[in-house]
Amino acid sequence: MDNEQLKSNITSSKHWLRLVFMLLFAAVLQLASLVMWILVAVQFVFSLITGEDNQHLRRFGHSLSTYIYDVLKFLCYSSEEKPFPFADWPADSDVVENVVVPPAQAKDLPDAPEKTAD
Repeated sequence: MDNEQLKSNITSSKHWLRLVFMLLFAAVLQLASLVMWILVAVQFVFSLITGEDNQHLRRFGHSLSTYIYDVLKFLCYSSEEKPFPFADWPADSDVVENVVVPPAQAKDLPDAPEKTAD
């Protein structure tokens, strides 16, 4: 790489703008991680009290973890696509269908998944 190329790279506004977005998303990542830990604790307490997890929390946890993954991909240069709010919030589809249900609970479900815990 010659000096002219280096100078061009350093003065390119594209790189500096990405740095601003990276700092913004790094802060958002910290907040999202905090929300995830709160979600983990609430889901555990809910499960402890009721004996089963909350499907709404599970769906939100799935979409939040997908969002965290999208942010990490952007920060690591694995993706040029900026995550939410510059893109849609990750969908939470296929969350309930992929759950492993204990055999004791599976017999009580009308649409029980094929997969059961051993």
